[in-house]
Amino acid sequence: MKIAVCPGSFDPVTNGHLDIIKRTSKLVDKVIVAVLYNSGKTPLFTVEERLELLREVTKDIPNVEIDCFSGLLVNYVKQKNINVIVKGLRAISDFEYELQMALTNKKLNPELETMFMMTSGEYSYLSSSIVKEVCKFHGCIDGLVPEVVKKALYKKFK
Repeated sequence: MKIAVCPGSFDPVTNGHLDIIKRTSKLVDKVIVAVLYNSGKTPLFTVEERLELLREVTKDIPNVEIDCFSGLLVNYVKQKNINVIVKGLRAISDFEYELQMALTNKKLNPELETMFMMTSGEYSYLSSSIVKEVCKFHGCIDGLVPEVVKKALYKKFK
């Protein structure tokens, strides 16, 4: 069984994230969307809230599983018997960082492969940070996030 992981903070999940998840689900038997718990950051949404939002927006994709982890991704994938990491790329700046991470992961686990997937053009500018900033200042986030995420954001910034 070919299992891929799409790791990230997903604070919150955007339509760009969802695009990568859906496209990955067509290429492998199972996709695990893994929310990174990073104690060094102060996210807007708790890990539990992010997991619930991801479950809701992926509920119609039968081969997607939602999970979370902390620590090194290579340890998580080894524990879950995952052999492919899928990372979405928006721009060259993403590539530089993600290449460094992919090469480090490969050094730590030579059996692990990282696949880079270009985001669809309509989401190439989109990030969770931008969505939060726009919402915080009462800008329109229609089309940037799924409806359930939009409602959760409005509630946070109420």
